[in-house]
Amino acid sequence: MKAIILSGGKGTRLRPLTYTGAKQLVPVANKPILWYGIEAIAAAGITEIGIIISPETGDEVKAKTGNGDRFGAKITYILQDQPAGLAHAVKIAQPFLGDAPFVMYLGDNLVQSDLNLFLENFKAKNLDALTLLCPVSNPSAFGVAKVDAEGRVLQLVEKPKNPPSNLALVGIYLFSNIIHNAISCIKPSARGELEITDAIQYLIDQKSKVEAYKLEGWWLDTGKKDDLLEANRIILDTCLVSSVLGEVDEQSSVIGRVQIGSGTKIVNCTIRGPVTIGNNCHLENCFVGPYSSVADQVTLIDADLEHSVILQGAKVEGIHQRIVDSVIGQRAHLKVAPKRPTALRFLIGDDCQIELCN
Repeated sequence: MKAIILSGGKGTRLRPLTYTGAKQLVPVANKPILWYGIEAIAAAGITEIGIIISPETGDEVKAKTGNGDRFGAKITYILQDQPAGLAHAVKIAQPFLGDAPFVMYLGDNLVQSDLNLFLENFKAKNLDALTLLCPVSNPSAFGVAKVDAEGRVLQLVEKPKNPPSNLALVGIYLFSNIIHNAISCIKPSARGELEITDAIQYLIDQKSKVEAYKLEGWWLDTGKKDDLLEANRIILDTCLVSSVLGEVDEQSSVIGRVQIGSGTKIVNCTIRGPVTIGNNCHLENCFVGPYSSVADQVTLIDADLEHSVILQGAKVEGIHQRIVDSVIGQRAHLKVAPKRPTALRFLIGDDCQIELCN
């Protein structure tokens, strides 16, 4: 069994952050989204992983993620020179995959369930494809499946106007090598892409063994700001372990589950968890409220924030009103003049400088 993780795409829904970086490397609880997928795959005993990268962000993904040693895996990078669809990504990965069955994992997805549950089901039934499904309130925004009482997939439709069900396709699929033949038999969709839903539908029409498995835990597609913040909230709620490695002075108060990295200095602050703060940060005269993630080398002075994500190297100074529901990019510098009575919400890209004043 092998795995491929898709880490290309333009990330248009997370701009301006993704003008300068890969959406799969945006951190959730101070860890790149992509790494959660790699860890889940490695934990399931799959150590040969291919990562599909784009020309625009591939070098960044390689530099950040490395050869897989840190995950106990071997990573091979596969260039997809154009965003031609999920099935196209499988097609170009065929030399890496060979005849092995494999997991396909979309790199901007997070799931709570153990991947082993799906692998055991796939192997025990000798399936050709296993799709993971999750009920959603807006099925028209997703690929949607219609299934029978036994879990067999009857129909797949990509972003239908009239959905046959509310069961969305989660971004994790398991395939036997027969999928390669299916992909060779389909044509590009109206949007010019080779759709994986069309390839799976081809298998269904050919009476291949295609089943669905309904997720019992949460599933998060982190393609938008609010989705990213929700993912950050859930991960902090369910996975954060308290650890204080930095310096906290006597005037500061640390309440609840809080993680503070080495080399970080906390001066006259209140930190109310769940919160994670990275390495080599400086926080002074601040309130950091629940569900906030502060990455490495961040400076916060005279600032209040909660339910926000602050990326590496950012600097926030003199914000006397609370920052909420915000994502602030790497090395961004946010500075505000006189005190204002309202809360502030931001989505700020890398290397920005913003100053608010009368």
